[in-house]
Amino acid sequence: MKPSEGYIQYIVNPKSGASSGKFTCRRFHRYLTDRRYEVRAGTTTSLEHACELATDAAVDPDCALVVVAGGDGTVREVAHGLEGSVKPLLIVPCGTENLLANELGFDGRLGTLVRAFEGGVTRPLDVGTANGRCFASIVGFGFDGDVVDLVSRHRTGHINQFDYVYPLWRTFWNHRFEPVTVVVDGQEVFDGPGMVFVGNISRYAIGLQILRHADFGDGLLDVCIYRCAGRVHLVKHSVLTVLKRHASCRDVIYRQGRHIAISSPAGGFKTEMDGDPGPSLPVHIEVVPGAVQCMVPPGAKPAGIRSRIARPFR
Repeated sequence: MKPSEGYIQYIVNPKSGASSGKFTCRRFHRYLTDRRYEVRAGTTTSLEHACELATDAAVDPDCALVVVAGGDGTVREVAHGLEGSVKPLLIVPCGTENLLANELGFDGRLGTLVRAFEGGVTRPLDVGTANGRCFASIVGFGFDGDVVDLVSRHRTGHINQFDYVYPLWRTFWNHRFEPVTVVVDGQEVFDGPGMVFVGNISRYAIGLQILRHADFGDGLLDVCIYRCAGRVHLVKHSVLTVLKRHASCRDVIYRQGRHIAISSPAGGFKTEMDGDPGPSLPVHIEVVPGAVQCMVPPGAKPAGIRSRIARPFR
């Protein structure tokens, strides 16, 4: 991309958690301005505002690129704003987990951002909708939803991985595994107590490869269902997932599809969507193929558990 091709819309969420990400955000902004690119910075005041900024950039013929610096929620809203546009999106990971950024091969380093920008390689990104609400990574049902609900209710500002320790511990002892029904492309595939994950990326928190066959650009959503009636099952599934052996377990159901319906007779069944509280059940999920064009580092691979854990100590 040349400076003459148009300006760069730089959307920044000042409330995103990682200080290292904010430092990289400022350095990449300086990298662009030093090379005489016109950069128009937009600071978000809410997730909805992030979507509005992206929508405005999508329809502006003078805008050549949208850069988003934020966490998974901000990235989701910007992707939603660019849905159907040919304007490329470049992600500067600044959040707690950065699920989509990690899947695309970004590791928080300035050099990786520069390689993606200068390489100009783009890949189509599918997004999903859950009861009409957009998501860009993963929707979780059950145990996962309870954890995110606790984190959200006690959140007072920036969060990091340590803010999940107490909610995880409390949910582990208090969660009730309620029955849930899952229908994929019109076929009922599960009915019973368990945990459900639906998404278009392979890795979840700390790099756990839950949806191990997911491809963010194949036009399909992956569904992983853990039969789980109690804490013993939960521990077993957790260990097998870390070892990447869960998909072959008889208590795990794995499917791919375009339309997923999830319901439960239990009241208060919690859900999460890209790390934020999700919609109430019943939920109907659909895929939007090739919704956004994302810049990616040439030859980059998703970050796994070991690289994610080691990253803060680099």
